[in-house]
Amino acid sequence: MLRFLADDNFNYHLIQELQNQQPELDILCLKDISLSGIDDSRLLELASQEGRVLLTNDVSTITEFANQRIAAGLSMPGIFVVSIDVNNDRAIADILLLAECSNEGEWEGQIRYLPLA
Repeated sequence: MLRFLADDNFNYHLIQELQNQQPELDILCLKDISLSGIDDSRLLELASQEGRVLLTNDVSTITEFANQRIAAGLSMPGIFVVSIDVNNDRAIADILLLAECSNEGEWEGQIRYLPLA
């Protein structure tokens, strides 16, 4: 099962509901480890070090930093960008599906936008 890192702007209600529906889901939240406010490059480095796919609602800056890491040949374990316009139930279902059906490392160097098609 995938391990996740949720950034500051990720909907905390979604995190709580994901954990309610799948208690063994491993989601590390920046707020919970007192790292709120770290910059995007450090955030991606932390995700890489921890081997966690990043959950974010940030469509404006995080992808630029992710692409820079990829171009530099640095590890980038994947990003799931969840649209703020997506229905919460749909976002939860998509994240749980990806968590359960993905192999570790499968999303390396990839940026995926949710909801899934």
